[in-house]
Amino acid sequence: EIAADVVKQLKLALLGAVPTVRTTDPEAYALYLQAVQLRQQATAEAFKQSDVLYRKVLAIDPRYAPAWNGLSINLSNETGQGLSDKEWYAQSREAAMKALAIDPDYAPAHASLGWIAMNADNDLAGAAQHLKRALALDPADPSGLRGSARLLELLGRLDEALVLGEAAVRRDPVYVQGLLSLGLLQRRAGRLDAAVASGRTALSLFPGRGTGHYLIGSALLLQGDARGALAEIEQESDEAWKLLGLGMVYHALGRKADSDAALAALIAKYEKNASCTIADVYAYRSEFDQAFEWFDKAVEHNFNYCLSIIATVHLFDKIHADSRWLPFLRKIGRAPEQLAKIEFKVTLPQAESATTGVGSNK
Repeated sequence: EIAADVVKQLKLALLGAVPTVRTTDPEAYALYLQAVQLRQQATAEAFKQSDVLYRKVLAIDPRYAPAWNGLSINLSNETGQGLSDKEWYAQSREAAMKALAIDPDYAPAHASLGWIAMNADNDLAGAAQHLKRALALDPADPSGLRGSARLLELLGRLDEALVLGEAAVRRDPVYVQGLLSLGLLQRRAGRLDAAVASGRTALSLFPGRGTGHYLIGSALLLQGDARGALAEIEQESDEAWKLLGLGMVYHALGRKADSDAALAALIAKYEKNASCTIADVYAYRSEFDQAFEWFDKAVEHNFNYCLSIIATVHLFDKIHADSRWLPFLRKIGRAPEQLAKIEFKVTLPQAESATTGVGSNK
């Protein structure tokens, strides 16, 4: 009896609370894993197929919270990439809430609500509350770490964001979107060699994955290697990212006609869903009147994340000196003094051993 009591106390002291075990039908779980893997492709067709699989899971087991949250993630990502109508954010929120109705302590669903608050609602304070809850429930969950890294980035706290982004990749090293997100964050923080390495790792796991070659090319462009950047961006599979990169790289190479052509193609094909990206090209080319015109269109289209991160992207530093820049940031609630009022305190994780698991968020 004494030995049993000692073991019980040691479990409580060393392991903490026993993790919640979520069981489901084996067929449903197999479909769930397929849906998660399809999502990694991040194309319109892959998201559509992944959605179908999640709904098949829920037809078998309507109380499987991870599937509801997976569906929420898909809907949010599709909206964020311009692959669906903005109203789909409402459906994304509804799916995350269904996950929490089933399991109020499911940390990834709280992280999903934080993501929606950041990107759909322009509510960074609300996002902070959701993400605090996610981290409190599971400090090592990759989705909570990734969401918190994104929020810290939006708040301009890049060093802290990097720590969380790196921790998320250690916890889930084969989640390609996590690697790409870390690489973009590393690029924004000026860690260009690390950004290139993250991009190459992502592409080694998933050759041809959209954003990978753009990430590497834009980092090389910041390093002054415009020709190397062009070689990478020409391989980019996502057309919008490719046209963005070509518009900038051709400008850096002095190929004005080619830069104009890439920008014209970007506007012709993606005017509605890439207004902020179009503004980025103009900002890089120091054509600030046109850049602010497209920034206003991005505000109209509610592209909150794209608008907010430009303040930390070194590719567009030149526009920050324009007298219209700070008033514009204040208009969208992202001026430094406005961001400083948002409280978000996190305990930065120490390096830990990797664990097995399935990536579960953006």
